Amino acid sequence: MKRTHIIHLAAAFSAAFSLAFTAPAAAQNYPSKPIRMIVPFPAGGATDILARALSQKLGEKIGQTVVVDNRPGAGGTIGADAASKAPADGYTLLLATSSTHSIGPAINPKIPYNAETDFTPIAYVASSPNVVLVPNSSPSKTMRDFIEHARKTPGRLNYASSGNGTIVHLTSEYFKAQSGTFILHIPYRGTALAMPDLISGKVDVLFDSFVTGMPHVRDGKLRVLAVTTLKRTSLAPDMPTVSETLPGFESVTWFGVYGPKGMPPELTAKVNQALNAALADADVKDRFARLGAEPTGSTPAAFAAMVRADTAKWKKIIAERKITAD
Repeated sequence: MKRTHIIHLAAAFSAAFSLAFTAPAAAQNYPSKPIRMIVPFPAGGATDILARALSQKLGEKIGQTVVVDNRPGAGGTIGADAASKAPADGYTLLLATSSTHSIGPAINPKIPYNAETDFTPIAYVASSPNVVLVPNSSPSKTMRDFIEHARKTPGRLNYASSGNGTIVHLTSEYFKAQSGTFILHIPYRGTALAMPDLISGKVDVLFDSFVTGMPHVRDGKLRVLAVTTLKRTSLAPDMPTVSETLPGFESVTWFGVYGPKGMPPELTAKVNQALNAALADADVKDRFARLGAEPTGSTPAAFAAMVRADTAKWKKIIAERKITAD
């Protein structure tokens, strides 16, 4: 064999050997510098507060500082798009929500990223339910009462939402479809603006977030009929679920961590392990509960499957109910 052929073979073997060991070596050395967690919503909001509680404990578990980077705008798409275009080296993570990766893509096909193919799923970290609220003057004491009342008076009851295309709007339309009721929609610019009309009885029902709705119940201003988790929630174990009356009904805001697409499996596994350890911490559980969120934890595959199912559900509701964001 000629010397030049031997040199070429040796170079090829060396390159293959290097490629085979680059990823494990990177995982062993990772993380060697601070990690950035992009939050695609403003500072001070529920997603931001949750991210800060999670990032602090994640940093302890993974052995490196995790810095929260708020990139708000366009319903979360600006921050999500920035994360999708970052290097897939494990140093940029995204705390995504159902708004950025389920509802947003389902209602707006023109978003600048593909929610399924432009990211590496890492872990499902938390879910936050809605509660079904009615005025104290409502004749309905249970979810079954409300459904029966709505069926007997089609078009006479109304519901408030935080605007067209929001999870409150979609959850309400999902409820109408499942219950066979006709209830009029009154959109507000946020559920906080709808509260006075709900309390006074001008609005008949509101599917509000657990964290913002329950204080009004505790103050005696509103009545809660049910929670929208599939099973009873640890946040309020005595509260019935909508699914106890409408089997299979579920609507939660989920939170999950992604990396950019192409993130090496070894790094994904390392971050996943650290996230699950952080979510098992008693302090994180307590801080999440105060935000109205339940820690979940998952494998990357289970997280991806959950998001696919959630997106398909909302796509179906959006198409059937002809919902737009306008």
